[in-house]
Amino acid sequence: MVKTERFVFYLVDEFAHLSFSCAVEPLRIANLVSGKPLYEWSFASENGETALGNNGTVVRVHGGFDQPVKADRLFLLAGSNMRNHLTKRLLSALRRERSHGTQIGALCSAAYILAYAGMLDGMRAAIHWAYHDLFVEEFPNVELVPNVFVADEKIITASGGTATADLMLHLMGQAHGADLANEVADQMVYNTVREASATQKVSVQARHGMRNPHLTQAVQIMSESIEDPVPTAEVARQVGISTRQLERLFGQYLERSPSKYYLEMRLQRARNLLLQSEKSVTEIAVATGFRSTTHFARVYRGLFGVSPGGQRARLT
Repeated sequence: MVKTERFVFYLVDEFAHLSFSCAVEPLRIANLVSGKPLYEWSFASENGETALGNNGTVVRVHGGFDQPVKADRLFLLAGSNMRNHLTKRLLSALRRERSHGTQIGALCSAAYILAYAGMLDGMRAAIHWAYHDLFVEEFPNVELVPNVFVADEKIITASGGTATADLMLHLMGQAHGADLANEVADQMVYNTVREASATQKVSVQARHGMRNPHLTQAVQIMSESIEDPVPTAEVARQVGISTRQLERLFGQYLERSPSKYYLEMRLQRARNLLLQSEKSVTEIAVATGFRSTTHFARVYRGLFGVSPGGQRARLT
């Protein structure tokens, strides 16, 4: 007799539909190619009737968050504006299931919700790269990693999109062997299955067609020093080349000076925090290395064509 593994998906309104498909379809295909009922799945939502995807798709669900889960795994799936859906009902349901010993996971931006509930403290976790800046600022007790997924913690997390398929194929391989996982991937015409250690974003090298280790190291130093920016000369010193050499590399590969690239990197993080957090403009300026809010506002407008306050006002 084959043991059927039962999955329940908590669908938070505005959930990422791509992640949804990448979570459910591998289960369906596994049943199809194996000829066995390896998996069952059901959906739950806040109202117990439907859930709204971020592309406008409405999914009919099997029940609400207030109903106890009878499953082997519970996956929470969120997407856009997950902070607007932090309801008492959802948080209570997650804590109830944790106390019952249910294996819990988070897909796409849902790791934010679990971290908000205090369920990821002391763990490594993955979340969609678009929410990294917000996550780091709000949950310092969680070790955020750039991986596509984390499957070796008590709570599993995947960064969303096709990384969800990577996670599902990983779990499938653990439970039923690599042959089945590979056959499911073939049926999906998915020939770039990634391990957990793969990073989410295209590397700077691949994005710009460069293979220069000095430039790669310089960009890494900058990305790790957003709050306390490092002068160009110091970046060059740490890399082991002259300032002039560093400036030449940035001009050749990135078509801008090191200082301009660094400034744009800091402003992009500031924009993420403005759009995703409730921190004040002053707090965001400090978090991205600006000591003067006036200077921050001026350079922000210069890059994005709108003031920091105006950027946030567009959300209302």
